[in-house]
This record gives sequence, structure tokens and C-alpha cells, in this order.
Amino acid sequence: MTISNKWNDYKIIDAGNGEKLELWHDIVLRRPDPQAIWPIAKNNIKWNNPDGFYHRSSKGGGNWEFRKKLPEFWTINYGKLTFKVSPTNFKHTGLFPEQAVNWDYAIEKIQNAKRPIKVLNLFAYTGAATMACSLAGAIEVVHVDAARGMVEWAKENMRLSHLENNKIRFIVDDCLKFVEREARRGNKYDAIIMDPPSYGRGPNGEVWKFEDNIYNLVIACMKILSDNPLFVLINSYTTGISSTVLENILKITILKKYPNGKVVTGEVGLPIENNDLILPCGIFGRFEIND
Repeated sequence: MTISNKWNDYKIIDAGNGEKLELWHDIVLRRPDPQAIWPIAKNNIKWNNPDGFYHRSSKGGGNWEFRKKLPEFWTINYGKLTFKVSPTNFKHTGLFPEQAVNWDYAIEKIQNAKRPIKVLNLFAYTGAATMACSLAGAIEVVHVDAARGMVEWAKENMRLSHLENNKIRFIVDDCLKFVEREARRGNKYDAIIMDPPSYGRGPNGEVWKFEDNIYNLVIACMKILSDNPLFVLINSYTTGISSTVLENILKITILKKYPNGKVVTGEVGLPIENNDLILPCGIFGRFEIND
């Protein structure tokens, strides 16, 4: 388990009974979390008065109840990066704090590469990984997501992190189609990051299903990797998919083409303040060149 434990502006106060209680800077949110299936202490009064409480619906989805008037958005910092946070209709906030370990990894690899690095970020959401790579000194980061609203949010994060003068390209597109077009154009990347959803739709109704499409996407990405790739990083929240699945896919694809590298896989998680437990938050698989 790789743990994101370097946060100052975020923490999980407690988790259990299918929920988590989080502190985002100075705002407390209570949200569902399907991994937190253990019970919570009955006398923990911290749960009773969050600033925002996302109630699940038996019909799917849910709604926010706000105990006090919150700003439309606020910001939190991670090192030199600043991100916009805002509760959305689907319980999310625009940021996945457990991914900080992957931001740290990308920053270290790019800074230590001692050569120009061009990065492609697929399913890039609100751009936390994009900003991390740009901050680290990537000569260009190409940010691709099918949701225009998320790309606009990413641009806000760019401005908040004072990266406007860096070379970041924002593209609203279906990720697989974009990769295939990049291959036809002959464009290459030294590092590729992807955070594909379990299920999604592209801007023109393209259907993405993780277990049906991830292998083909990795194969397509091989055609746009440079001759000396730095890393390929895959993150997944898809229920029922083991990190060993990502390990197997990377071994029979990218590692086979670049045998001087290695494959590393595992879980990512966040520490829970109220006890010594870890909340699991998905899996990762990465190919990297041996240092």
C-alpha cells in the first residue's frame, strides 16, 4: 500500500459504516465511501455536525445537505500546487487527495530525468497531475478529457498554481481517439498518465468500459511513446480489478517492447486520523525505466 501522508490542507478525520469524514482546509465534509465497510465508534461525535453532508439515495445518486453556507469554491494547497475544491452533484469535490503519491512520483521522475520530458495526461479530470508535471519542469503537458467542464476547471487550477506561462495544452476529446490521431500525426511522448473511469462516454457518445477498453488503450499508447520513455502510469478505481491485472497488461505490452524497464503495481490509500487504519482508494500500475 502506497499512502498519501504528506498533506497539510486535507485529512480523513474518520471513516466507517460506508462513509468518510474529511477536513478540506477548514471545511468538514461527510461523504459515502464504499470501501469503509467497518463500523465506527458509537461515541464519536465528530460525525454529527459536518459543514456538508452528502446523502445517498436508494435510487442511486444523492444530494448535498449544507449545515452552513459554504463558498461556491475554496482552495487547498499541496506543496507549491493550489487546487480549487467544490462539492459537485455526484458527491465529488474536483480533487482526489490519495493521488498525491502519484503527483510526487511524477514530479521526482521528471526532475531527475535530466532531459526534456513531454507528458500526456489522459482522462485528466481537473488536472492535478497535469499541474504536478508542469511544475516539475515538463517541456509540454497535453491534458485530455472528454468533459469540457472538467477541462475548464483544470484551467482554473493552472492559474491558481501560477503555471499560465508553462506549455500546457488543454483538449476536450475522447482519449482513445486522440491517442490514435496522435499516432497518425507521428507525435511522441516521454511519459503518459491515465486515470480512466470504470464507465464513461466521450463528447460524441463514445462508450468507455474499463475492462473492455483498457488493453486497447495501452496498445494504442505504445505507438506514441518515445524511444526512451520515462514512465507510464495507470490509476484505477474500478471495483473488482486487481493491481495484478494492471501488472499483467503492462508486462505483456510496454515491458515487452522496452525490456530495460520494470513494472510496479499496488494500492493507494489515505491515513485515517481517528485510528491507525488506512482507507484504500484504488490501485495503480506503472512502467518505468530503471534508475
